[in-house]
Amino acid sequence: MKESFTSFYKYVKMMRCKIWNGDRFVIYFDNSSTTQPYKEVLDSFVTVARDYFGNPSSLHEMGGKANRLLSQSRNMVAKLLHVKASEIIFTSGGTEGNNLAIKGTAYQYCSRGKHMITSCIEHPSVLFAFQQLEQQGFELTYLPVNREGVVSIESVQKSIRPDTILVSIQHVNNEVGSIQPIQEIGKLLKEYPKVLFHVDNVQGIGKVPLSLQYIDLCTISGHKFHSVKGTGLLYIKEGITIEPLFSGGQQERYIRSGTENVPGIVAMTKALRMALEKQQENQEQMRELQKVLRQFFEEIDQVHINSPLQHAPHILNVSCIGLKPEVIVHALAKQDIYISTKSACSSKQKQVSHVLSEMGLSNDITTSAIRISLSSLNTKEEVQKFKVRVKDILTKLYEVMR
Repeated sequence: MKESFTSFYKYVKMMRCKIWNGDRFVIYFDNSSTTQPYKEVLDSFVTVARDYFGNPSSLHEMGGKANRLLSQSRNMVAKLLHVKASEIIFTSGGTEGNNLAIKGTAYQYCSRGKHMITSCIEHPSVLFAFQQLEQQGFELTYLPVNREGVVSIESVQKSIRPDTILVSIQHVNNEVGSIQPIQEIGKLLKEYPKVLFHVDNVQGIGKVPLSLQYIDLCTISGHKFHSVKGTGLLYIKEGITIEPLFSGGQQERYIRSGTENVPGIVAMTKALRMALEKQQENQEQMRELQKVLRQFFEEIDQVHINSPLQHAPHILNVSCIGLKPEVIVHALAKQDIYISTKSACSSKQKQVSHVLSEMGLSNDITTSAIRISLSSLNTKEEVQKFKVRVKDILTKLYEVMR
């Protein structure tokens, strides 16, 4: 057993050197999957995990210190999002937050109705949650999108029925970066007080500003804005009650039982503050880098750009017609460049992108798409090196096809 652990730690050390060796220029353009935590965020996590490891529910002094950090984090998050501290529920991330919002609403208000509305291009954690509910007798309307990947306000309104209890729409699409008209949908739903509005804001937070004024439930995930994995939150507007999915303790207003991840929550709070304080600056920086990449791909005949012109600043989805996306991903990875195909949650599945299919794109486009996603840590130098290496790889791959 001791030898096994020794071998494991040697492997971890080797992999760390392989990835972060100063002699190698690593280009990480897969930030929609996860981001590199800020150093300050990691420092906060380590400090709290080491010095404030008490259970925040314990009555003794160490528990009290951890609980105070938890309360301070909740207050800070609420201030950053311009909501009340009592409206913040800490979770383990986007998937849990989406499931809690959707299933919790369905179970709580099923006596009022069993009809819900979502779009056809949502994240798997939303679509699969709704599919499970359909198996339990709930009815779903899946709204279509146009060629830009956007739903229409009219389709939302036409789909509302007397028994509708929830509308769930993603703010920023995780594959192509399309931005939904959340504010307009929220204003519309105010005319239907019995219909709750959930927004998956995992990809939008820190990149595309969003007011929670017209939203009832909102999901956020920490590792998408340079926090550590396993952190997130669900905003639940005051006055709204949802059914908990976990049975257990009294944590998080009885809605999310389980000992709170205080180090992770403190780290996420710091990351959120850093992301929102520089949101405008970071947005402009990513937009400029994205513009250069878009112009680069527009000059390649075999490439089709799938992301609409008006979309999030950090995502660019393109199809290299005739090439398998996993081949491109692996070829780039060999040169220390990291991108992805579609959502990280389903990137290992080889079926076509449901997002691109629903946008009405042809099969040769939907089966050859790759996603480049940026963060505020990326640079012009990285983009220039990326262009050179991608052009070389695509040239060689297309020559093989001739």
